[in-house]
Amino acid sequence: MLIVMHRSATQKQIGAVMAAVEKMGLKASSIPGSERTAIGVLGNKGYVDDLSIRDFPGVKDIIHVSKPYKMVSRDFHPRPTIIRIIGVEIGEGRSPVTIAGPCAVENKDQILRTARAVKAAGAELLRGGAFKPRTGPYTFQGLKEEGLKLLALARQETGLPIVSEVMTSENVELVAGYVDVLQVGARNMQNFDLLREVGRIRKPVLLKRGLSATIEEFLAAAEYILAEGNSQVILCERGIRTFETATRNSLDLSVVPIIKELSHLPIIVDPSHATGKRNLVPPMAKAALVAGAHGIMVEVHPEPEKALSDGPQSLTIPGFQKLMQETKKIKDFLGY
Repeated sequence: MLIVMHRSATQKQIGAVMAAVEKMGLKASSIPGSERTAIGVLGNKGYVDDLSIRDFPGVKDIIHVSKPYKMVSRDFHPRPTIIRIIGVEIGEGRSPVTIAGPCAVENKDQILRTARAVKAAGAELLRGGAFKPRTGPYTFQGLKEEGLKLLALARQETGLPIVSEVMTSENVELVAGYVDVLQVGARNMQNFDLLREVGRIRKPVLLKRGLSATIEEFLAAAEYILAEGNSQVILCERGIRTFETATRNSLDLSVVPIIKELSHLPIIVDPSHATGKRNLVPPMAKAALVAGAHGIMVEVHPEPEKALSDGPQSLTIPGFQKLMQETKKIKDFLGY
């Protein structure tokens, strides 16, 4: 429920309404606006009887919000959220960022070579997997804490903030102790215990859309994180599973303007996992920026043919350098 106050409502009147909501056993969240204040009502399991609130002095209107996500929606938070990560800003009105690096951290030489190269080419953040969720149990599962240590070393050398995936609730504190952004992968988008746990950590979270998740389910998953007090969420479209087999997944770029209409959270696009093919990554990365994405996430490897995971979709270093030159032209055209 959203309680809209009159433009002339006093702080005393706003406080009285919020106190009444709290007395009902619900949470009241003040949402200041340029013209008037609104009060978001959270914690209700179903319909809230508004008769006791409607006649309070200063109340203009009451809107019942039926969406399963509230804190994520623009109804409750009209202004876009800007995520700040060690000097990097992600969100509306900011220049789109590039997150780049290997699918998995394999060894010291590989991650440092990649980090230096993507930094020199203009990437703002470094990605790399230390814990890898793989389809088969016999494939490379990541270096785990040793991989996190190597990512931290790469950050120390290049200054790039690092993004890495966390797979279990038990490992949240471990991963958070090394990285700047916690990634929740597509397979864990509806791992609600994990979502709650990263919601209790005061670090940015990059939440990937699930393999077959609707937009409503995607935003509802983000709501779990915000409901625990962490509003620093970056949404990531990485393709969804359809009947098509020509690409690894089907990249749904329409999600970008839809999310921007429904939510205040920034959204980026991962064309590497979406397409699964190196030659398709650059055109879809550029298309994502034109569609309005707040950034792209690209896999880069110094020797993709030797990569222990996702080599076919990883750009070579020269390929990434070329992509960055092309995206710069797009950003210039878009006015960033």
